[in-house]
Amino acid sequence: MPAGPEITLISTLTCPICGHAETEAMPPDQCVYYYECRECGSLLKPEPGDCCVFCSYGSVPCPPVQQRTG
Repeated sequence: MPAGPEITLISTLTCPICGHAETEAMPPDQCVYYYECRECGSLLKPEPGDCCVFCSYGSVPCPPVQQRTG
């Protein structure tokens, strides 16, 4: 039986307000709904249709989405 897709747990979030990028570890089994930008303090929330901030602003979607699309 083949192994499942490899899940990436690191993503770089880029603030849509100030452009600051921060590399963060993602929880392997849940979505993150809020993230405070460390540069400008903006509270990021998912874009409509996305489940979390990593799917909206990250370089890699969250692990639950990776598992579904893998």
